Amino acid sequence: MCGLVGIVGKSNVNLTLYDSLTVLQHRGQDAAGIVTSEHGKLNLRKDNGLVRDVFRSSHMRNLTGNMGIGHVRYPTAGSSGPAQAQPLYVNSPYGISLAHNGNLTNARDLSDDIFKEDHRHLNTDSDSEVLLNVFAHELQKLNKIKPAATDVFTAIRGVHNRCRGAYAAIAMIVGYGIVGFRDKHGIRPLVFGEKRTRKGVEYMLASESVALDSQGFKLIRDVAPGEAVYIDHEGNLKTKICADEVALNPCIFEHVYFARPDSLMDGISVYKSRLRMGEKLAEKIKRERPDHDIDVVIPIPDTSRTSAVELANSLGVKYREGFVKNRYIGRTFIMPGQSQRKKSVKQKLNATPLEFQDKNVLLVDDSIVRGTTSGQIIEMARDAGAKKVYFCSAAPPVRYPNVYGIDMPAVSELIAHDKTVEEVQNLIGADWLVFQDLEDLIASCAEGSLLPMDFECSVFNGKYVTKDVSKEYLEELENIRNDRAKKTKTSDRKMLQPASQDEEVLGLHNN
Repeated sequence: MCGLVGIVGKSNVNLTLYDSLTVLQHRGQDAAGIVTSEHGKLNLRKDNGLVRDVFRSSHMRNLTGNMGIGHVRYPTAGSSGPAQAQPLYVNSPYGISLAHNGNLTNARDLSDDIFKEDHRHLNTDSDSEVLLNVFAHELQKLNKIKPAATDVFTAIRGVHNRCRGAYAAIAMIVGYGIVGFRDKHGIRPLVFGEKRTRKGVEYMLASESVALDSQGFKLIRDVAPGEAVYIDHEGNLKTKICADEVALNPCIFEHVYFARPDSLMDGISVYKSRLRMGEKLAEKIKRERPDHDIDVVIPIPDTSRTSAVELANSLGVKYREGFVKNRYIGRTFIMPGQSQRKKSVKQKLNATPLEFQDKNVLLVDDSIVRGTTSGQIIEMARDAGAKKVYFCSAAPPVRYPNVYGIDMPAVSELIAHDKTVEEVQNLIGADWLVFQDLEDLIASCAEGSLLPMDFECSVFNGKYVTKDVSKEYLEELENIRNDRAKKTKTSDRKMLQPASQDEEVLGLHNN
């Protein structure tokens, strides 16, 4: 999962890009990058780390231009390193930079085609670089000296014809404009908005509406599945559906975990979705244990807080903040490597004994993936004096890997895979475990939508909306994603990583 932003403004956009990326930091903590365009020249800065660590004052001074894109990266399939940081760049045609969120399910086949048929070189194993080169090739074969909006849309149609999987992307064509596009299932999110200034209208594309809100842009709408939104360097906006057989299948895990609660996704309030998740959980608890003995509801901060508040209200039980979170530790789910996750939980949370002592507590989390964090938190609650520890998940059991841009672990590392609720309950050490029903989760996220949609729920039901995910593909993914493979890949990367970043080789202004 990654965060994207692109702006065509009337003055330097560097600070607005930076501030937008900080708002989207929750979507990726591995790397960050910004590229701007001024007088046909690209200015680029990217590196591993958080936004605040990657960009210094000297970098920002050099990121000049009224057009630019930015990216915060969360690595999928164990890939990381400075060379994988985005935006990525190719010099032909015109000079194109691209930022991508998602995962191409046919990236390997496309890599072969790019080399053998398109005669292009790939420098990394990133599917984002594959997407960039496919777009560049589709644009180049039109053989236009100056690309018009219709040419960009034709190239995007070629991308949709060749690429499968999930992709929300923003590409900048040097000296011409910025285009944002979304896969024909709309799996990954992308929105656009405008801001009217004395100099004229400015436009922004971003992964979440909260990035627009924070910078004073008014949300126009979500980019539709298969649609491209093109803004030229003068600020003229055009849109077009560039794919056939489109359908809206947004990833439901955005509402469960990834998105900020103050965002709107496909017209749906993430905050209200999470409130409804709490209501549905309360209804299930009342059905299963009408005479429950829960004394207090305690959220596991931060994502589950909204659901926990409404759950407590619906049950008529006290809501308390029983865990204090260290704000300077990243999101545990995103961290690669089991040992690092185990260490981070203790650093991240600390229990307040007053809220646990001699009480039957109901802990609420957004989901249970590996179960490692859940087990440690339950142990912390017992150590703090809880009599009984019950556990609620606002999402159903995660039983299958994600292939669309979320680095869900290998199947063997998913605690609920091929296990009953009772078996998971015993493994994490809870006195009672309640999972959200999938039907209730879908209802929670769909209510209020004015658009026909069918959520992508593969991590819960194993049904992949692109219908191209084979058993062999999942087995290959298993080998890449298990923690042992990640550890080996990280070690190899440390030995192979060059001292300087490759942007300088490409002739870019890398600050």
